[in-house]
Amino acid sequence: MPAAIRQAGTVSNSDSLFIKICGLKTEQDVDTAVEAGADAIGFVFSASPRRIDAATAARLGRRVPEHVLTVGVFRQEPLDDVRALAAESGIRAIQLHGPDDRAYYDELATDDRTLIRAAAFGDSVPRCGEFGEDMLLLDAPVPGSGIAWDWAGKPLEASGEKWLLAGGLTPENVRDAIAATDPWGVDVSSGVEERRGVKDPALIREFIRAARSAR
Repeated sequence: MPAAIRQAGTVSNSDSLFIKICGLKTEQDVDTAVEAGADAIGFVFSASPRRIDAATAARLGRRVPEHVLTVGVFRQEPLDDVRALAAESGIRAIQLHGPDDRAYYDELATDDRTLIRAAAFGDSVPRCGEFGEDMLLLDAPVPGSGIAWDWAGKPLEASGEKWLLAGGLTPENVRDAIAATDPWGVDVSSGVEERRGVKDPALIREFIRAARSAR
């Protein structure tokens, strides 16, 4: 198990919901998420309104205490680019939206960083660990859309132990989503924004409070 997971205090408690706030860009974003009790914060390195560079991520990451996991989000980037950005930014976890290539994961596994595989819910349910990842992020059928999807009635329990529900979560619906799917954790980005790419501190706090109250 990577050191980043061992050091995250909330991860060792199976009764505690793991909460990741993604797409953070500013000191206020980071401070709000940490103070509100997030277990992980995400920095986006792929094309997105939430994209930041490695130097900014490194600066923001220095504000994050040891028990909160810093995650870099990548989408189909070359392996060498992922490694370089991870090293420069100092992130302790890598979240991959593709490629679905076990060899790609095996190469990154040697770096002692937590690996998170992001997969869209489709005809079959992905299983955590299929590519050697430490966590699975189960997203909407259209990943990144920010549109809530039909969690109820889906056989999500098949996705394994350490899996995070994502896709269209908001402070208003996260409790129902947790009740319907019983995930190990939840991930949110657009659901805590005042406009696309700009986080709302009040919504971050409301989301974490609502998610915690579901357990």
